[in-house]
Amino acid sequence: MPNYYQPEVECASRDQIKAWQDERLVKQVKHVYDNVPYYRNLMEKKGVVPEDIRSTEDLNKLPFLTKDDLREAYPYGLLAVPLSDCVRIQSTSGTTGRRVVAFYTQHDLDLWDDCCARAIVAAGGTKDDVVHVCYGYGLFTGGPGLNGGSHKVGSLTLPMSSGNTDRQIQFMCDLGSTILCCTPSYAAYLAESIYERGLQDQIKLKAGIFGAEAWSEEMRQDIQNKLHIKAYDIYGLTEISGPGVSFECSAQGGMHVNEDHFIAEIIDPVTGEVLPDGEKGELVFTSITKQAFPLLRYRTRDICVLNREKCSCGRTHVRMSKPMGRSDDMLIVKGVNVFPSQIETVLLNKGYPANYQIIVTRENNSDKLEVLVEMTPEMFSDELSKITVREKELNGALKAMLGIYAVVKLVTPKSITRSEGKAVRVIDKRNLY
Repeated sequence: MPNYYQPEVECASRDQIKAWQDERLVKQVKHVYDNVPYYRNLMEKKGVVPEDIRSTEDLNKLPFLTKDDLREAYPYGLLAVPLSDCVRIQSTSGTTGRRVVAFYTQHDLDLWDDCCARAIVAAGGTKDDVVHVCYGYGLFTGGPGLNGGSHKVGSLTLPMSSGNTDRQIQFMCDLGSTILCCTPSYAAYLAESIYERGLQDQIKLKAGIFGAEAWSEEMRQDIQNKLHIKAYDIYGLTEISGPGVSFECSAQGGMHVNEDHFIAEIIDPVTGEVLPDGEKGELVFTSITKQAFPLLRYRTRDICVLNREKCSCGRTHVRMSKPMGRSDDMLIVKGVNVFPSQIETVLLNKGYPANYQIIVTRENNSDKLEVLVEMTPEMFSDELSKITVREKELNGALKAMLGIYAVVKLVTPKSITRSEGKAVRVIDKRNLY
């Protein structure tokens, strides 16, 4: 039988979900218009007032928000409540430009914890489980989100944070961790480390909740096989709340969006036109229950598909596919759109580890795509001629997948830096020329 944390919400009728969304959207638009001058100005430029928004059918009348808006409004420009009502901030890594800072009231944190609790229960979690959280803590939302969700479920929570792999494995063995929460790349690294130490028989994991970076179905199968678990996807972003915006159920057929808190749309990333369910486009979210930092029509830049067909798990909330890339940072090489997930699929299908690096350079005004791929120890022991054959084989497979030529270099085992957070898959050097 499927597990539910809040069945009256997760299995509500579509009519009930629509009624919740209509009512909450109308209230939220009024709240934002009255309290956020930055967004009120965007609405006025578009000629929209709160009275124009009567239901979700009117959502497309509202202006979009982007990460550029969040940086421009930094730090307090999108705050919708007095600062004295806020109890926490979370922030993005801030690799480019200003950081994005999101604010939370206690009400916001309680709702976020509920969303993450739904994800844990959907992965089979109960109060009898040991939830091993090795997402980063601090400003990063991963650790705090799953930590709070685990507390709501009543599970024993191990707030490990990232890093110190020896300690991670020791606690996993000694305390009998049953649900692992981390990035998929770190899960793959833990699996590798557990195998090297010969500790497979001491690991009691049954499930993993993995997110914060793109990963392919092939990588999922690889992790499941090595850790002997069921691997569940989870999605979120700091700007909206963090992990738990959507989560995967036992059917593993897409991530259920928590529609009582968020409205999901798919748009054409170029025109902004709303696309029908089933069409691939850019994911847009509207927060309808957040108090401190409620974003309306926020463009995530993630490319995916929405599916409202009935799910075998019994949940009625719309499902989003695993993100298929991004509309803003996908690689365009020689005029061709290239997503790292395409390369990962080829490598894992050919039996290579999930550690690889994509390097893009420009020589003589022409793009050059290079893929560094780690060999397994068995491959490394091959003769040089066999390694050359392997490189040529991968060259052909990548050309068939991408439509352009990529230079493949097989490198020694463990020579690509392991990541305990988000894996650095792409190095684009073209801006240096």
